Amino acid sequence: MSRSVLAVGAHPGDLELAIGGTLAAHRAAGDSVTMLVLSCDGPEAASTRRAEEAAKALDCLLVWGPDAAERRHRDRRTHPRNGPDRRQRTEAPPVTAAIENVLTGVDADVIYVHAPEDRDADRRAAAESTVAAARHSSRVLFYNGESTLRFEPSLFVDITPYLSTKLTVTDDPELPTATARHFGAQARVRYAEAFAPDRFVWDLARDWS
Repeated sequence: MSRSVLAVGAHPGDLELAIGGTLAAHRAAGDSVTMLVLSCDGPEAASTRRAEEAAKALDCLLVWGPDAAERRHRDRRTHPRNGPDRRQRTEAPPVTAAIENVLTGVDADVIYVHAPEDRDADRRAAAESTVAAARHSSRVLFYNGESTLRFEPSLFVDITPYLSTKLTVTDDPELPTATARHFGAQARVRYAEAFAPDRFVWDLARDWS
């Protein structure tokens, strides 16, 4: 039975580097995959374009979070007479509500997000907001990244058939290959990606039907 997957990343490139192989495996299994990226450097930034290209290569739906969407909209405005738009937002965008809206909209039953113990404030906030948004979800899995401080995985995905796909959407193949080999050794496969469940309920009747 196909699943609906939501993967949340704080910055462009986070998801590809951390779990690109898992996302490719989900698509190969017939699952729908939504990549929710919460921030970006503007519509013309190289990182933004790479994220869009990566989503296409992985055959995933790319959705921008409220900060990213606002930035993309603002940076596309032109003000030839009055200069740049200097209006300030009066309050921060409701990130948790935005994540919950996407989660509900795609009816996600598997959710991936950064591990909460991270040096990067945006990634910590992404984890906190996603856990709050997914409070009624039965499968929430943390992934590690380049700034993760503490990570103790207990669930692994064999990405051996999908490593080459992952490497096509990452800038430097050395780090993701070494990381996949490391986790593969733990999982007793060649290449793997690792996850620490915040919550994981295995519905045998549904998952094996």
